[in-house]
Amino acid sequence: MKIAPWGGFCILFAIMREISQIPFWEQYTLSIEEAAQYFRIGEHKLRQIISENKDADFVLWNGNRVQIKRKLFEKFIDQSNCV
Repeated sequence: MKIAPWGGFCILFAIMREISQIPFWEQYTLSIEEAAQYFRIGEHKLRQIISENKDADFVLWNGNRVQIKRKLFEKFIDQSNCV
């Protein structure tokens, strides 16, 4: 059985990418999907919170993609009675 010459590169690249990922608790911003896992809040609920607080400090827009500033959103959650 022969392995294609680029096959080893693909495997090495996948391993390096996995190793270089920053854990959620160290990231400055989170995607909706990451924030849902980190805060244990549903993606739909997070999108609703963002749509109600489009200009909030914890929201960072990259074009039409939203990022959540983790520490500022933690403060927002701490000040909220319910989500």
